[in-house]
Amino acid sequence: MLLFLYTLLLFHYLQTKVNTLCRMMGDPKHPLLSKDGEVTIGGIFAVHSKLTLSSFEFTEKPQPLSCSSVNLRDFRMAQIMIFAIEEINRSESLLPNVSIGYQIYDNCGSRLFSMNSTMALMNGQEFAAEDRCNGQSLIHAIIGESESSATVILSRTTGSFKIPVISQSATCDCLSNRKDYPSFFRTIASDYHQSRALAYMVKHFGWFWVGAVNTDNDYGNYGMNIFLNTAQEEGICVEYSVKFYRTETEKLKKVVDIIKQGTAKVIVAFLTSFEMNSLFEQLSIQNITGLQMIGVEAWITAKSLITPKSFRFLGGSLGFAVRKINVEGFSDYVIKEFWDTAFPCSQTERNSFQYALNCSGYQDLLPVKNYNEDVPEQRYASNVYKAVYAVAHSVHSLLKCREQEGCDKGLTIQPQQVVEALKKINFTVKFGDHVWFDSTGGAVAQYEIVNWQQDSDGSIQFKPVGYYDASLPPDQRFVLNTENIIWAGAQLGLIHRVDSLYIFKGRPVCCYDCIPCAEGEISNETDSNNCRQCPGEYWSNAQKNKCILKAVEFLSFTDVMSIVLVFFSLFGAGLTVLVAILFYIKKDTPIVKANNSELSFLLLFSLTLCFLCSLTFIGRPTEWSCMLRHTAFGITFVLCISCVLGKTIVVLMAFKATLPGSNVMKWFGPAQQRLSVLAFTLIQVLICVLWLTISPPFPHKNMKYYQEKIILECHLGSTIGFSAVLGYIGLLAVLCFILAFLARTLPDNFNEAKFITFSMLIFCAVWITFIPAYVSSPGKFTVAVEIFAIVASSFGLLLCIFAPKCHIILFKPEQNTKQHLMGKAPTKSN
Repeated sequence: MLLFLYTLLLFHYLQTKVNTLCRMMGDPKHPLLSKDGEVTIGGIFAVHSKLTLSSFEFTEKPQPLSCSSVNLRDFRMAQIMIFAIEEINRSESLLPNVSIGYQIYDNCGSRLFSMNSTMALMNGQEFAAEDRCNGQSLIHAIIGESESSATVILSRTTGSFKIPVISQSATCDCLSNRKDYPSFFRTIASDYHQSRALAYMVKHFGWFWVGAVNTDNDYGNYGMNIFLNTAQEEGICVEYSVKFYRTETEKLKKVVDIIKQGTAKVIVAFLTSFEMNSLFEQLSIQNITGLQMIGVEAWITAKSLITPKSFRFLGGSLGFAVRKINVEGFSDYVIKEFWDTAFPCSQTERNSFQYALNCSGYQDLLPVKNYNEDVPEQRYASNVYKAVYAVAHSVHSLLKCREQEGCDKGLTIQPQQVVEALKKINFTVKFGDHVWFDSTGGAVAQYEIVNWQQDSDGSIQFKPVGYYDASLPPDQRFVLNTENIIWAGAQLGLIHRVDSLYIFKGRPVCCYDCIPCAEGEISNETDSNNCRQCPGEYWSNAQKNKCILKAVEFLSFTDVMSIVLVFFSLFGAGLTVLVAILFYIKKDTPIVKANNSELSFLLLFSLTLCFLCSLTFIGRPTEWSCMLRHTAFGITFVLCISCVLGKTIVVLMAFKATLPGSNVMKWFGPAQQRLSVLAFTLIQVLICVLWLTISPPFPHKNMKYYQEKIILECHLGSTIGFSAVLGYIGLLAVLCFILAFLARTLPDNFNEAKFITFSMLIFCAVWITFIPAYVSSPGKFTVAVEIFAIVASSFGLLLCIFAPKCHIILFKPEQNTKQHLMGKAPTKSN
């Protein structure tokens, strides 16, 4: 039993010995920039952006990894971190008797180096006495990293040891999870706000059909996921959502093919500057232009994207950027004091062997020694400045510092204490920004909205065109000056359309097929869900964004069709007048005197009125013109047909009078003939008076036949009245036709009844065909058909009745004798 207990105690001692003895494995990693202090802040920045890997053959110890290509943005972050620390060390109010040191590592833009730098910060370069680990980190806080994925690695590694990490530019919403990242803070807002603001901006411009591409890492995937969810809530349809990483060349080419084949012209690019540069190169290779890029803070103001041809592909890009803040004194610091005090390799040692040995890794930084023109454009440097001050204020509170008494240096500060103190800080830095952390460890969302524009000298500028501030009330957070924006290619959103829902194979269910509004409908918004019907007398314009007055159509005197009809009307009237003149000249000849010359002149007068009444149908309908055209037509035609009927009755009566013992002519002499014409006409006048009294014709806007225009016509008022007028004319015409048909066979060399029969046949045929043509003709053609019927029937009467007589008068005067008309003219002998 005692042996067993002894064995357990020995095993426990050996295990403890193993755990507490520490030995450095491999070569130690030294910081790029460092300074000793009572409180030490670590920093990890990608001062170089390219890492050269040595060959791994596993036959010898690998050579140290080398870095190249200075990343000026992160180098400025390292410089401003030192600038802020030196500023605090000189302060008499903040940590008055405590010095702050720093250890800044270069991760070369590599996750491998990030992990290496993190372990170096946590372990330090030297161990305690007797090579034993004391379990305490020499670092009180770490500032970094720049990218979200590297920051995730850093925070997960340091999280178990409660070492606070404050990032100046890691925006991934995944880092807001306090359960996974309890000691993480950032002086920049989470992408939750930026992603939602992207969707709000897209909706603001009415772009409901967009494409999306993101970096295939934590930053891009989380950010795009929030954007897609918000876009769905806001009714925005995403045609495609694709992703790639900077090393995936083939995947990038597939992404570009999808963009090229897609129909969306607005692309939401949730990319880092590295992926955006790769995408830009492929777009330029395939010459894909005219895309409206919507960007994020990671690339929208990246100077690395500015090349001589970049504006052709990225000009007009719009996106959110971290606010530009000028930190007083920093611009001068980077060209003088930094190189004199913080840079580890002084120029005075250039020729020494020690310089060559220790400073070979710093050679590529020297070219930027006298350059500070980029400093005003640095947007993340102020976040590093605020992060340093946040740590200083936390330590200030933990050491119970007083301005006159100083700080209690006897107190030992553990990193986890700094974490708790950071949650409570609330102060204002010298350039006016209020610094505090919310429940997720993030800062309030404040963005500039910038637009890629080109100056007159061809240089590309990031012009502010608005802002987004989540600290303001909801209705004041988003402000845009649209008139100052330069768009990619032609301006977007000029065509007003309505979206009809269709489901396409291989596309999201929310996909819409955008079609123009229907005729007569408009939309004041691009890609709206509904079109608005124009009021009755209005119609949509060509762009379907405005209601305009409908065109009014009627048969005007300027129409070609009207000119033709007027010509024939006046020609008919003139021809009738010429016939009347001829008859008046030859009024004493037998052929004129036959069949009552008085009725012939009255008939010619009525035919002239018939031709001229057609003119009342042309022109803009008014109340008086509508009443005049139908009544004049009805009365003049009845007068005309009454005269023809009178002539027909005269023919019949004349032959009846030749029978023995017949005295019928005394009952139908000239007086009776005039009375019959007057009686027949008075009946039509009575019908017209009743029609005009009860329900007269009136101007009417017909909007049923055509949707896009108004037909201005004369409404009949009473259909019965118009039918009665036409019916009475038809009744007289049929009666005249029957009587003339019966008298056509009566013996005479010039039997007028035959010509009256033919004229009535034409008259009836014209008006019978008029009815279906009148009903089926649209708009002004209805009026044209009525005029044509009037002119055609008038010409039929004029030519059939008077042409034969004029022919004899003018060309065969020898037949214009009483003997020839009575059939008693001598015949020629053989």
